[in-house]
Amino acid sequence: MELRHLRYFVAVAEELHFARAAERLHIEQSPLSRAIRDLEDDLGLQLFERTTRNTRLTWPGEVFLNEARRVLSVVQQATENVRAAASGYRGILRIALSDGIAQPRLSSLLARCRVEDPEVDIRLFEIPLAQQVKGLRSGLYDIGFSNMADLGEGIIAQPVWSDPLVIAVPARHPLLTHKRIPLEELIRYPLVMCHPEFYEGRHKQIGRLLCIADAEPIVADYVSSFELMLTLVAAGYGLCIANESHMSVPHPEVVARPLAGRQLKLNTYLLRPDREPSEPLLRFIDRAVPSVIADSRELI
Repeated sequence: MELRHLRYFVAVAEELHFARAAERLHIEQSPLSRAIRDLEDDLGLQLFERTTRNTRLTWPGEVFLNEARRVLSVVQQATENVRAAASGYRGILRIALSDGIAQPRLSSLLARCRVEDPEVDIRLFEIPLAQQVKGLRSGLYDIGFSNMADLGEGIIAQPVWSDPLVIAVPARHPLLTHKRIPLEELIRYPLVMCHPEFYEGRHKQIGRLLCIADAEPIVADYVSSFELMLTLVAAGYGLCIANESHMSVPHPEVVARPLAGRQLKLNTYLLRPDREPSEPLLRFIDRAVPSVIADSRELI
């Protein structure tokens, strides 16, 4: 089995069409089909079910797809690590980001790292939380950021910062008569929500907030980016619950209003595997963790 077999397999598994996979790989279809047959012979099992009308993965094929992606990712990172070392870097930190982590806070932290630890090469990966946790456990990533802390054994979660929550409201909306919007008034209107697959931790924290109102929210749409969320708010599709830091760049058609009552904040956690950290990782943690906000009573 060669690495090219894994790359060919992943292409066919993602396209579920041999001709499209061959075009994507810039090879002819016949050597691609032959490579897949050789791979199946090496494994002693069938990875694809082929008919004249379609191609689909078998159950062993689905399992092998996850493993093939992991192996190719490890090889890619090993290659990048060697190239980074050849460029003069003395360490590498692979940082996974989930939940659309507030960019101003992260930017400040990364800028400090570049000044104080210029010989450490930092790589960022935006991925869903489930993928981040799996990667932290397998050693694919060194550290991560998320809005969720309870991730089971093997993962240490440390709070690093929190952001006040505000309501993003379309300009000229009736709720703008309130300087601070009551929660019971908010849930009378449709909400544009973060997609639970891409923003799992954030989605759960916001869900706990809405449970306070003891009412099922009206969801206008689920989105996978904050930019699209603001676009839909500006267009009048609904309101959204946003981080104050996300609203630091004003939108001409959106107004930010705080919630009435006690100020609520969204927690961000630094996640790392429960094992001895490297020296570059220890220095990174020392820079990140002091920014924790102590008043945990105001966190969701």
